[in-house]
Amino acid sequence: MSMQATHLWLPALDRFDAAHPLRRLLARADRVDDGPRERLAVLAAAGTGSPLPAAALVREHLAGDAGEAAWLNADPAWVQPDMSGVRLMACGSLSLQPDEAQAYAQLLQPAFAEAGLQLEITAPNHWQLRLPPDVPLPDFAAPEQALGEDLYQHLPRGAEGRPWRVLLNEVQVLLHQHPLNAARQARGLPPVNSVWWWGAGRLPSTLHCRFAGVVGNDVLLRALAARAGVPGQARTSSTVATAPVGSLVDLQDVPAAELGRDWWPALQALAQRQPLHFVFAGGERWSWRPWHRWRFWRGAPR
Repeated sequence: MSMQATHLWLPALDRFDAAHPLRRLLARADRVDDGPRERLAVLAAAGTGSPLPAAALVREHLAGDAGEAAWLNADPAWVQPDMSGVRLMACGSLSLQPDEAQAYAQLLQPAFAEAGLQLEITAPNHWQLRLPPDVPLPDFAAPEQALGEDLYQHLPRGAEGRPWRVLLNEVQVLLHQHPLNAARQARGLPPVNSVWWWGAGRLPSTLHCRFAGVVGNDVLLRALAARAGVPGQARTSSTVATAPVGSLVDLQDVPAAELGRDWWPALQALAQRQPLHFVFAGGERWSWRPWHRWRFWRGAPR
């Protein structure tokens, strides 16, 4: 798909009901080949290629000191046991306050230090490990690959993965009875009872981003844009409606109903003046040109 069009990243297509205004617009657009479903793979395609060194990019964007070190995300997570195992319910999105993050980190620091690792609280919901030189690293699964599933199916395997599995178990034991978790649950918030390893790598010396600009709130997306020297803007109705041609507009975390209610005027403004590529979380892709609005004879897609 051409980068001269603005790319809209949207939730999975099955989240949009038949009456949603987006369905009427897609009926007049052209279906193109599906792409990857995983968000991290789409991000990698937009910038560095795979694997994406997410931890180093986020660290540099938020703290400015990634340097030449290797980094690994150790984002705070919520796991929940059930009859078939332990499921990863949330990762990096637990609405932690700075004092909470520091309290959890104080408990975990000795365990990480014993393993030769340094835990850094880059932001309350984004934790990183500064890794020693030449540490062997297994393959780590991105959170989106494991969310809602038995986390043990997605842990690093083999001899290289064993120390990370052991360390994760120790972290979970330490966090299990932390008094902050009871206080959070009393406020209707999920506990922090695990971490999730992902996004290992070093900061690339140079980075190319295929988009003219980025509009969105995702910290990794903004970090990638910043490293590539591409303009990045927070997501508002105004920045969406006026995104330059060839931009990336990230709306993937916005509920479909909210897109139809609160964001549709901004999306219509884009569709009236520039080509668009609709990129859905489920992998579906559509291509739109402003003249497509005259295709009155097309029915709504199923």
